[in-house]
Amino acid sequence: MTEEKDINQLSADEAKAELAQLAQVLGAANDAYHTKDAPEISDAEYDRLKRRNAAIEAAFPDLKRADSPSDQVGAPAADGFGKVTHAVAMLSLGNAFEDEDVSAFVERVRNFLGVDQSAGLSFTAEPKIDGLSLSLRYEQGKLVQAATRGDGATGENVTANALTITDIPHQVSDAPDVLEVRGEVYMSHADFAALNARQAEAGDKPFANPRNAAAGSLRQLDAKITKSRPLKFFAYAWGELSEPLAETQFGAIERLAAFGFSTNPLTQKCNSAAELISHYRLIEEQRATLGYDIDGVVYKVDDLAMQARLGFRSTTPRWAIAHKFAAETAWTRLEAIDIQVGRTGALSPVARLTPVTVGGVVVSNATLHNEDYIRGFDNKGHKIRDGKDIREGDWVQVYRAGDVIPKVADVDLSKRPDGSVPYEFPTCCPECGSPAVREEGDSVRFCTGGMVCPAQAKEKLKHFVARKAFDIEGLGAKQIEMFFEDEALPIKEPADIFTLAERDANQLTKLKNRMGWGDQSATNLFAAIEDKRNIAFARALFALGIRHVGETAAKDLALHFMDWNAMVAAANTARPAALAWRKADEAEDAERKAAEVAGRSAKIKATREAAIAACHVPIEATTAWQDLTGIDGIGATVGLSLTDAFANPDERAAIERLINQLTIIPPEAPSKESPVAGKTVVFTGKLEKMTRDEAKVRAEGLGAKVSNSVSGKTDLLVAGPGAGSKAKKAADLGVETIDEDAWLALIEGL
Repeated sequence: MTEEKDINQLSADEAKAELAQLAQVLGAANDAYHTKDAPEISDAEYDRLKRRNAAIEAAFPDLKRADSPSDQVGAPAADGFGKVTHAVAMLSLGNAFEDEDVSAFVERVRNFLGVDQSAGLSFTAEPKIDGLSLSLRYEQGKLVQAATRGDGATGENVTANALTITDIPHQVSDAPDVLEVRGEVYMSHADFAALNARQAEAGDKPFANPRNAAAGSLRQLDAKITKSRPLKFFAYAWGELSEPLAETQFGAIERLAAFGFSTNPLTQKCNSAAELISHYRLIEEQRATLGYDIDGVVYKVDDLAMQARLGFRSTTPRWAIAHKFAAETAWTRLEAIDIQVGRTGALSPVARLTPVTVGGVVVSNATLHNEDYIRGFDNKGHKIRDGKDIREGDWVQVYRAGDVIPKVADVDLSKRPDGSVPYEFPTCCPECGSPAVREEGDSVRFCTGGMVCPAQAKEKLKHFVARKAFDIEGLGAKQIEMFFEDEALPIKEPADIFTLAERDANQLTKLKNRMGWGDQSATNLFAAIEDKRNIAFARALFALGIRHVGETAAKDLALHFMDWNAMVAAANTARPAALAWRKADEAEDAERKAAEVAGRSAKIKATREAAIAACHVPIEATTAWQDLTGIDGIGATVGLSLTDAFANPDERAAIERLINQLTIIPPEAPSKESPVAGKTVVFTGKLEKMTRDEAKVRAEGLGAKVSNSVSGKTDLLVAGPGAGSKAKKAADLGVETIDEDAWLALIEGL
């Protein structure tokens, strides 16, 4: 990452560039951790970067990207398990790292609820168990289903395995008819040591840490293996209920204990930020003696009615936060720097380390992010945060927090070997030899080989068959690796997947006769592929792996165009304007640099206009570009990526070959049942029956877009007592204005 400026001092261009960089780094981290099971950055670094991303988005809301890391949570369900859709989503928690963060959390809760400092406000504080989240569903008192968190919406059905855990009751008494108990599966330090001793005695690979052991044991396809593992379970939350457990969080936990569940004895009620922090310190002091792993303390608003009022953000509740512990460090030697090429062509450097134990886990790899991070300064010569002039052979300090590949934190220059030379980042792709280039303002170098680069092609195929893309049963990353290298029955591009059965029929040696396959598995694969020929527009677009076109952007584009061919036509028509936009960006950067050297003000607007005018863009191209980039959530970055994809002859031909094999299902038009759906609403003045934050959340939940300012695009102004300039401006513009009672009547019953 480049050197971090104070967010208040960032220009819009700098914020945009940093958000792009953060999306790339955090996206790669999510992919490595959740999809490849090969994490690349520590929990602490991931949390820090995600926190900065959120802070920049808060300061520049119009620059929030379609692929924002703020909207991502969890991991998809794995192959081999049935899928369970959670009736109540299992979301992640926001994080606190400093005492000030805890005080800010308490203050946010008070402000949202409109509770002043003199009024009481209670919280619970409990250890954050480092294990695997599990949801247990009881109906009429009987355990009928157990599921992992998965991606928060869909998890893995592990009922048979959960039934083998002694801490989990098979039957509960005096419980609601429907009761979903949520908690954490973990393994004690003593049981972990005994398990690894048995693994070593049997000649099997030992587990890295108790969390890995617990997660691996619960997710066994053979429940007998799970039964042989000493797993435990702490209950601390709930999902769907047919009736409330209690009026408070603490009371509900006591009720779960009465049902026979193990609850953590260190859970305590606190009445202020100071009490929360004090209990955190107490738990931190006892951490080494608990006998199981924890990585922080979780705080929750105690009053469940207040929890309901506070509600949720897109991926986290407003009424809870996790106060994380600090990371752990160790020193080792950096033996080599390897370059990995991802599906977008990004060249990602990875440090290969002399194996070292950090926090009880043996690690041998560390993320190095990009070339600026390695050399310690960017292309302008500015020093970057944490950059240390990292070289092969250096003695480096690494740190980790949780089960992830660590980050290089420092370099001991006194131990640098004689003859050491700075690491030269490759300017050609190590996989295909194509030039690897960096765009202005980007910290990442990309291979320009596109479809001819085997690394990109392979990674794009893995993305194509991923859970949130085509999700073809029996065709995952492992099978893609096999078919990609197969000479007789290769899969080199997405269209090849849908011709696999036809090509197999013409082979002398059938897939069913190959090692690892059989008649049933081959038949099942062909049927699963056939089942995906009818695919939703947004899913098909996301599956292509076009840079910057994530799930959200794909949905926005699908809802706007509704028809695949209409989107392709628009992208092609807009292409000249997209190129002009790019040239304008380049001219703007050049003008800014020249102005810096000459010590004068940059004439940005004039430079952009001149660059665009010089391109002589047809009016229809300008109109198409404005339509494309004017879609809510879609800007120039996504627009350029989309037009690039369909302008590249090889990529466009590959997409066309794929689409010829498919039937694209258009999205359903947005619901218009809500009277405010699709309208822009502004709240002003003092609301008396709900706080402004509550009103905003409610409006957005009904499909409205809430704005902070009145303009010609405003459809409705809700004005409470004390409404001032906004009410006057609304009157001048002819915007409909209603009071709070009228607003509540409008949305009543929805």
